[in-house]
Amino acid sequence: MAKFFNFKHLKGDIFGGLTAGLVALPLALAFGVSSGLGPSAGLYGAIFVGFFAALFGGTNTQISGPTAPMTAVSMVIIAGIIATFDGEVSKALPSILTVFLLSGIFQITLGIIGLGKYIRYIPYPVVSGFMTAIGVIILLTQILPAVGYYPKEDAEYVMEFKPQAEEIILNNILKEEVGDGILVLENIKETIQRAGDISETSILKEAKTLASKESSGVLGALKVFPQALKNINWLEFILALGTIIIIFGFKYITKSIPSTLVALLVMSGIAIGFNLDYRAIAQIPSGLPVPIAEVFTNFNLGVITPYIFTALTLALLGAIDSLLTSVVADNMTKTKHKPNKELIGQGIGNSLAAFFGGIPGAGATIRTVVNINSGGKTRLSGMIAAVLLLFILLALGPIASKIPAAVLAGILITVGIGVMDFKGLKAIPKMPKAEVTIMLVVLVLSSVWNLVYAVGIGLIIASLMFMKKIGDLTAIRSDVKSLKEEKAWPDEKDFPAELKESVFIKHIKGPLFFGSTSSFQQLAKQIPETAEIVVIRMGRMQYIDQSGLYAIEDVLVELVNKNIKVLLVNIIDQPKYLLERIDIIPDLIPREHLFKNFKSCLKWIKKNRK
Repeated sequence: MAKFFNFKHLKGDIFGGLTAGLVALPLALAFGVSSGLGPSAGLYGAIFVGFFAALFGGTNTQISGPTAPMTAVSMVIIAGIIATFDGEVSKALPSILTVFLLSGIFQITLGIIGLGKYIRYIPYPVVSGFMTAIGVIILLTQILPAVGYYPKEDAEYVMEFKPQAEEIILNNILKEEVGDGILVLENIKETIQRAGDISETSILKEAKTLASKESSGVLGALKVFPQALKNINWLEFILALGTIIIIFGFKYITKSIPSTLVALLVMSGIAIGFNLDYRAIAQIPSGLPVPIAEVFTNFNLGVITPYIFTALTLALLGAIDSLLTSVVADNMTKTKHKPNKELIGQGIGNSLAAFFGGIPGAGATIRTVVNINSGGKTRLSGMIAAVLLLFILLALGPIASKIPAAVLAGILITVGIGVMDFKGLKAIPKMPKAEVTIMLVVLVLSSVWNLVYAVGIGLIIASLMFMKKIGDLTAIRSDVKSLKEEKAWPDEKDFPAELKESVFIKHIKGPLFFGSTSSFQQLAKQIPETAEIVVIRMGRMQYIDQSGLYAIEDVLVELVNKNIKVLLVNIIDQPKYLLERIDIIPDLIPREHLFKNFKSCLKWIKKNRK
């Protein structure tokens, strides 16, 4: 146990963990509120993900918990599922947490099958566009609570949805009657009676649900922004603005004390101390977190099925987020993390957080940096940070429940600004148009449409562009010329002059895959009628895929049909294995036409030329 935790760094781990925990507190509360499940969900996520990711993870100094990207995607999932339950959070909660639990299980699976090492291949333009979109989403969606405007509480705005709400309720009645088998055109007394029983309260409730749904997300926030300016609550705005000023300004005084924590304490202290008429965050439950058994007892496959792909994307996002932070930690501590073990640890943390009602999280870069700079050396530091948050929950829950909602909105606005990739944005004029296009596509689609699909589209575009580029480069390097026109390789310089009109050499200078087959297929057409022998040098063709395999087969068939002998020189194991698997060797190319080097090939040519 001592070896596992390395208690010789206990003092540094305690100080690092406590400092990181204090930094995590306001962010956990803010992310919980932003998600739609309340501040307690953020705290539970920080506690369980933080503790178990540290205990089972593969990065000693990592501090985990709710992060901006994970919360942004979670927010979309939560809003979508709540909408299917007519705005009832309590009814939707088991399904929401089931999706989060599934995401954690996906992460564990990714670690077990060893995919952690492949996460680093995500193209930078995709990551840049996504991170900037996360910042835009958080920034714009938090403007409304920062000015004290809540659309579903605006009577004038809610009344706009009253006709639509009545229509939905009537449609639901008709659907129920169809299901009960009592809806008939000849007798609609039952329908009229049920319609007459619709109360104003139920209509108003449905209208509020519609108003909340219409104003959600970036586009929703922009739609109601003029309405928010007309109904601005100046006290809430001042509390949010004061929070933002302190967070950005206090850093110039000292960086040894987290400015976010200072802003939370100062602005909350002012609001509570002067007994101001502000809006507080939702009540934080007292006592230990309780497992939510409904995650299993109320399991509904039909509700979560549309979100399975989203859960996988959430798992991948958490993996990317965590492993990028692990790289930062490695650079600071001169250590080496274990990516697959880290994914397993994150998955365990997220699974347990979901079971207890917490939102998912990942490795948090700022909190990890704070931990390392404060002396954290081992996994104990992350566990101590989580334990500190649990203590605050148990001892200070009632006090924390008095924190102004506008203060947390101000904190999130600074998070949104901080998470944007300004480095990538500044580089737009200098970067290739293809990469800029990928970044902008991901940025725009993530902001106004769907985070999950935007990343998928970005990856597809990036992959296609990459394959085209590699294919073009391979084609340029793998041209076909006679030795009179082509620069000979060193061992070809003494090639007999009398053979240069009848022997042609093909240099394959890279992998032959689906992106580079089109130029290779021109080989047979480029060989003149004087050719008797074609030598294909394959020593630099490290890899061939199925497309390349069939392309080379087509070329060889055409050359053989022209009675041209084809000689293959220095075939590497992988291409040779596939050529043998589909019987190109020995059916098309007999084994005596395979040579280990060009010298032995040339010897055969001199001996067997017509």
